[in-house]
Amino acid sequence: MNNLLLKNADLYAPEHKGVVDVLVLNGKVAAVGPKLDVKLPELEVIDLEGALAAPGIVDHHNHFGGAGGEGGFNFRTPPAQLSTFVKAGITTAVGLLGTDGISRSLVELLAKARALDIEGLSTWIYTGAYQLPGPTITGKVGSDIAWIDKIIGCKMALSDHRSSHPAAETIRALVSEVRVSAMLAGKKGVVCVHMGSEPTGLDPLRAAIKDSEVPPTHFMPTHVTRNRTLLDDTIAWIKEGGLGDITAHDDTWECVAHVVESGADLTHVCFSSDGNGSMPKFDEKKNLIGMGVGDPASILAAIGDCLRHEVVSAENAFAFASTNPAFWLGLPGKGKVEKNYDADIMVLNPDFTLRSLVARGRVMMRDGQVLVKGTFE
Repeated sequence: MNNLLLKNADLYAPEHKGVVDVLVLNGKVAAVGPKLDVKLPELEVIDLEGALAAPGIVDHHNHFGGAGGEGGFNFRTPPAQLSTFVKAGITTAVGLLGTDGISRSLVELLAKARALDIEGLSTWIYTGAYQLPGPTITGKVGSDIAWIDKIIGCKMALSDHRSSHPAAETIRALVSEVRVSAMLAGKKGVVCVHMGSEPTGLDPLRAAIKDSEVPPTHFMPTHVTRNRTLLDDTIAWIKEGGLGDITAHDDTWECVAHVVESGADLTHVCFSSDGNGSMPKFDEKKNLIGMGVGDPASILAAIGDCLRHEVVSAENAFAFASTNPAFWLGLPGKGKVEKNYDADIMVLNPDFTLRSLVARGRVMMRDGQVLVKGTFE
């Protein structure tokens, strides 16, 4: 970890600060301002003239421990390597299980999170998987959240043929357990909800919190652009006070344009990648007909598409992948380039491709060259 002075960056923090310098000391942002006069021994100075700077990406839905399994054991994706995150501009990742809550291990996921921390990222994880009840480490969702520092909430699936189709009462009990255990541990407490394409949409979530005082922001529905019906339902959910997470894809900019046109609160919108997760393709009868793998680089590509098509401001585009998820998930020190925040900084070329990356004050990529790789890369 070096002390750094990043000079002449056109900074989106994500608020646009104009051309400024950013001083990084001991892994934290120490100062942001024009033409900082800093004289310190062993200070590395990097001139970013002509480049954009923004918070490092917070990818809050990433299967970095491996995922998949639909179609057989040969479809299990392997654990992710550090360089895949670096090349994608990701400085923070939240890991989780998916369809396979049987052969996949939360202990392995936790170990992978700690390994990525050692290698340079910041990580958290969810307990649970698609089904309810799902796997845990301590035997209870609440105990996992209360006692394990890296566990910030629970995963479940809804309105999907691979879910357990839980009743509203079951969902209500889960979100209540997540809320209380998170309060005890000083965390936000989030239920990450994998959304499928069944016509029930988000209605089971509405039913679960009806006549209760549980805020809808304890749920993070994801994959909400799976189809236009689900997207419209999510827009309604956001207007009811909830959140919506867009899995970044080629058509993300069009979906964002629709959200903007609707007048929904953009601070309640997030991007994630579903990186390293299996992307099964099913026919109309839900037979498996193909398989892909989620790309963590999809988030930065979606930000670039949004900016090139001018569907949203740069401040909002960068916030979708940094400030918004960091706030709603309660990730301390993340999501902004601001004094006392972790020095997680993306440096972008004018065409919105990644030039350099700083994670917790460490230069992970410089001028397109990955400087820090995983232990076994």
